[in-house]
Amino acid sequence: MGMLAIAILMGVSVAGAAIAQGMVGSKTVESMARQPELAGQLRTAMILALGLIESLAIYALLIAFMLVGKV
Repeated sequence: MGMLAIAILMGVSVAGAAIAQGMVGSKTVESMARQPELAGQLRTAMILALGLIESLAIYALLIAFMLVGKV
């Protein structure tokens, strides 16, 4: 039962991170198309946002490893 919980944890967290990264990327490209002069600032903000989103998936992986050690 514990392994099923870990699988669900990883599946939901990675799926959520993937959806969020896709949304950030698409909105950034859309914004760059509307205002090309702000492309540099938008790119910087996008990279920062993607790093924060990815850190949530990494935290979920860390929690999964901790749970595997207890199962």
